[in-house]
Amino acid sequence: MQIEQIWTGNAYRNFNYVLACSETGEALAIDPLDHEKCLARARDRGWEITQILNTHEHGDHTGGNAAMVDATGAKILAHQNAGSKIAGMDTGLKAGDIVKVGRSVELLALDTPGHTMSHICLLAQTDTPALFSGDTLFNAGAGNCHGGGHPEELYETFVSQLDRLPATTEIYPGHDYMTNNLAFTLDREPDNQAAKRLLEELGGSYDPAKPLVTSLEVERDINTFFRLTSPTVIEHLRESFSDLPDQPAPKEVFLRLRELRNSW
Repeated sequence: MQIEQIWTGNAYRNFNYVLACSETGEALAIDPLDHEKCLARARDRGWEITQILNTHEHGDHTGGNAAMVDATGAKILAHQNAGSKIAGMDTGLKAGDIVKVGRSVELLALDTPGHTMSHICLLAQTDTPALFSGDTLFNAGAGNCHGGGHPEELYETFVSQLDRLPATTEIYPGHDYMTNNLAFTLDREPDNQAAKRLLEELGGSYDPAKPLVTSLEVERDINTFFRLTSPTVIEHLRESFSDLPDQPAPKEVFLRLRELRNSW
């Protein structure tokens, strides 16, 4: 599988993706908001985009669909419950479905509610797994739940699905919020040396056009939404939530962190 991670450079800091079969040149565009950049990248690589996958229904992920379909005739795939929200959707996906691209690419659909209730992540069935996580999992962060989602569902997605993936799984999110999310991790866990080192390494020179691809192993070290039993995280939460139990359940820690992140 060949992966092109495309930085849109827009105000929402979107990443778009084009995945291709190296044998046939057939390609899948994921959330191609900037359809012009996606089409240009495919053209430069000699690929033909035949499918579009929307991870969810928000306009900053579906806004390029019509132009992409006009240019390529590609079919639109999304969550099976998103048909009323995504114009022209051709195929509804459920958990366990396989999206095939050409002869060599197979992507497992994960039903990952939380950011919205009709959210799909794709897991590449490759030697080194790759997760195209939309707005569910960001580098060092988690999606918000303002636009039709629910934080309790997001927690269940994290603990029941994402945290069970192989440590080597590479993370390809829908937006670049890397440095801001690392700052939030350090605000919640000031003694997190892994997050501190990475933020210092990125400094003011981080260029999303040449993005750092993290693994789930790295995320477990730097992403506060995976660090629900950290004594420091819990101690600092108690400064904001005096009613926090002495030994809070991971779910309660997650929900309080998500609440703080909403206004941080």
